[in-house]
Amino acid sequence: MSETPNQSGTGRSTVAAFVGATGGAGTTRTVVETAAALAADGRSVAVLDAAFATQGLADYVAGRIDPDVTQLLVDTGGSNGGRAADLAAALYEFDAGDVAGEVAVCPAHAPFTRLARAKSPAAAERFESLVGTAAGRFDHVLVDVPPIAANQAVAAVNAADTVAVVAPATPRGTEGVQQCHERLADVGSGASLVVSTRGELETADIAVPATDADDVASAPACLGGGSFGAAIERVAAAVTGQELRKPDDDGGLLGAVGEYVGR
Repeated sequence: MSETPNQSGTGRSTVAAFVGATGGAGTTRTVVETAAALAADGRSVAVLDAAFATQGLADYVAGRIDPDVTQLLVDTGGSNGGRAADLAAALYEFDAGDVAGEVAVCPAHAPFTRLARAKSPAAAERFESLVGTAAGRFDHVLVDVPPIAANQAVAAVNAADTVAVVAPATPRGTEGVQQCHERLADVGSGASLVVSTRGELETADIAVPATDADDVASAPACLGGGSFGAAIERVAAAVTGQELRKPDDDGGLLGAVGEYVGR
C-alpha cells in the first residue's frame, strides 16, 4: 500500500503509543477504533504493531501478510532483491468504511524465531526509526504497545509524542496502571493519559464503555455513534492534540480533553 504524504504541514505527524497496562486490556481494538475515528475526520493514519507476542493487529488485515513489521526489523541484509523491504511493502489497508481518510496497518505476523530476533536491542533501534519514517508519511502514527517488558515496547514509547495507558475497568486494571506508570518512569517516559476500556476506572482520564460489537469483523464500531463512538473520538482528540471537526459542535472535542495531552 502506498503512503499518503503528511498533510499536517509540520513534516512530522503526531505519534501516539497505546500501552497496555495488562494483557487483555483491549489495546489493539482501542488503537484500531481510534485510527478509524481519525480517518473519518479525513486524516491519514498508520498503525504499527509492537505487540509481537499476541500479533492481534494481524487479525484486522484481510489476505496474506508478507512482509510484516518484524521482517523490516531483522531483514537488514536485504533478501528482497538485495535490499531490505521498505515500510510501504509492509503496510496493509484496513477497511474503515466510507471515510475521507485512510488507515494503513503494519502488523506483526511471524514465526517464533523471527519474533525473538525482532526483540533485540538493534531491532528496537530500527523500530524507532520505522516510527519516524511513518511519521513523515502520515498525518498520525499510532503504535500498539504491549506492557513494557521488551525492547520494542521501550522503543515505541521513546518515539512517541503522546503515551496513552490502556487498562480494563477492573481491579487488575487499577494495579496494572500503577505498574505501567512505574515502568514508564524507569525508561524515562511517562503517561499523557489513561484510557479505561469496558467501563469506568477511577484513575482513567477517558472511559470507553463496552460495546456489543466487539469482534474483529465489527470494527470499526466507533463510526456508528453512541457513547462508544463519542468516547473513541475523545481518545482520538486527546492523543493527537487536535480537534476532530464536528460541523454541529461549537466547541469541538479538544476542549474537553486537551488538558490530558502532555501531562
